[in-house]
Amino acid sequence: MELAGKTALITGAGSGIGRRLAIDGSRRGMTLALVGRRLEPLQETRRQLGQSKDCLVIAADVTLPEGRQRIRDGLTEAWGRLNVLVNNAGIVAAGPLSSLRDADLDRLIATNLSAPIALTRDLLPLLRASSPARIVNIGSLVGDIALPLFAAYSASKFGLRGLSNALRRELKGLGIGVTYVAPRGAQTDATKAVADFTRSLGMPPADGVASIAAEVWSAVDRGTDGAYPRSRERFFVLVERLCPGLITRALTRQLKSGGGLRLIDEDADLLASAFGGTSPALKQH
Repeated sequence: MELAGKTALITGAGSGIGRRLAIDGSRRGMTLALVGRRLEPLQETRRQLGQSKDCLVIAADVTLPEGRQRIRDGLTEAWGRLNVLVNNAGIVAAGPLSSLRDADLDRLIATNLSAPIALTRDLLPLLRASSPARIVNIGSLVGDIALPLFAAYSASKFGLRGLSNALRRELKGLGIGVTYVAPRGAQTDATKAVADFTRSLGMPPADGVASIAAEVWSAVDRGTDGAYPRSRERFFVLVERLCPGLITRALTRQLKSGGGLRLIDEDADLLASAFGGTSPALKQH
């Protein structure tokens, strides 16, 4: 898909990966809708795009029906169509499962899985009006390699990957493609809050949001179904599918006793982590 001149909606656009996606998408000539719960961070992202850029700013909670209605109404009135939907907003929970409260679990699943499902459903008429169109789900490498101390987060990303696979088959005949992006870990404020857990698993430092955003838009441009790290992490995904016991033994050896649960919500920041090596092309989202 040629990106110049296309419309794109980015959830969680107020910081981290979402903000960088907006900046890069604008530079590629796209017209953007920035979505997030808090208006001030969205306005800062808008400012960084440049005042000459045509851009929608929609403060809305994607986990709520009224928030999604606000998004749909805003897009319908302004554009009447949508070329690219980027489901990026997310929460990360790190720590022993025993520390996870019901309220934390509900919030995590609502943001990471239920909201992308519902928002995609609600915006399908606008995507169909722009066919060919594309849905981009920002997942995580832990949606393939489930990590201890990230059980609920891993489960939500496994679900997002399953959603992407199912929708790709369901919507192909309608001219709507689906791209699942599985980055490693982003260098954001959120990563500092779970540093103890990532260190206990022997994970490398997280990667920059610039390389993640570049890979996302490159995948959309190419129309690819998925984007994974191109170094050792991709090999580990293959090992996980063929010989999961090897991954289990490796992680068990690395695992140390950790602290309590830490729930991070940066609107756009998704901490996804794997282990070993660097990833020059997709360096994690």
